[in-house]
Amino acid sequence: MKGPLFYSKILLFGEYGIIKDSKGLSIPYNFYNGALKTEENPSEEAIKSNKSLKRFADYLAKVDSDLVVFDIKTLKSDVEAGMYFDSSIPQGYGVGSSGALVAAIYDKYAQDKITVLENLTREKLLILKSVFAEMESFFHGKSSGLDPLNSYLSLPILINSQENIEATGIPTQSSDGQGAVFLLDSGIIGETAPMVGIFMESMKQEGFRKMLKTQFIKHTDACVDDFLKGDIKSLFKNTKQLSKVVLNNFKPMIPAQFHELWKNGIETNDYYLKLCGSGGGGYILGFTPDIKKAEQALKDYKLEVVYNF
Repeated sequence: MKGPLFYSKILLFGEYGIIKDSKGLSIPYNFYNGALKTEENPSEEAIKSNKSLKRFADYLAKVDSDLVVFDIKTLKSDVEAGMYFDSSIPQGYGVGSSGALVAAIYDKYAQDKITVLENLTREKLLILKSVFAEMESFFHGKSSGLDPLNSYLSLPILINSQENIEATGIPTQSSDGQGAVFLLDSGIIGETAPMVGIFMESMKQEGFRKMLKTQFIKHTDACVDDFLKGDIKSLFKNTKQLSKVVLNNFKPMIPAQFHELWKNGIETNDYYLKLCGSGGGGYILGFTPDIKKAEQALKDYKLEVVYNF
């Protein structure tokens, strides 16, 4: 058997801020995907994934039935038969590996599920988001539910606030545009939980909370608006400010060997870096008005273009 494909995602804007009601914009990234599978001769990876699914199935059996009901019997028997999640999505890279798995399990085993074909009202999106948050917290301790939502719907999602989310359209890519959004591979695996822990600890300080509100959230919201309107000039201005704020206030989330590279982008205007997901490793997200210049400046690193302006 092989189930439908679920894609990875990229949170373009809103990492950490959405915990405190900033705007956010998340887009599906079809380069990576995953599907539920069973096969005769499983690889080592498949056996490992199957073991993890066993624990996940036990966890889902205990989820509040008022929120969502799963066909646990079928899920457990499929897992016993060796089902695993076959995925090309790198783990610990901030592109939603657990989100795609959660979406696949919900799609196959949830009863009375909300489907993509329905009229997706805000209320239905919020129900889905809370179901996914509960499911994904098995992997991360605390989850917003946005990654699985993105993966499940395969649509860009605009987060206006925690209680106000909507599926949205984004400007069409320009195939010959020089400007680009890219992923830079840090070569390090990031762990979500410790990074969120550092953030929550910082939130206890008044100065940090003030910075978050007056600088981080302000620039994040502006970037989301600029991106959706297609105001590229203003977008780069705000992304530069955001990149500065992150470098000055989120240093623990940026691997040490990238501090100089980060600063260099701001000083030369060749590119602006920001966190992709919780940081600490994985991918770093980059924005550049000129991809050729950025590739030259970052020639020692592996870049993947995800969107062209």
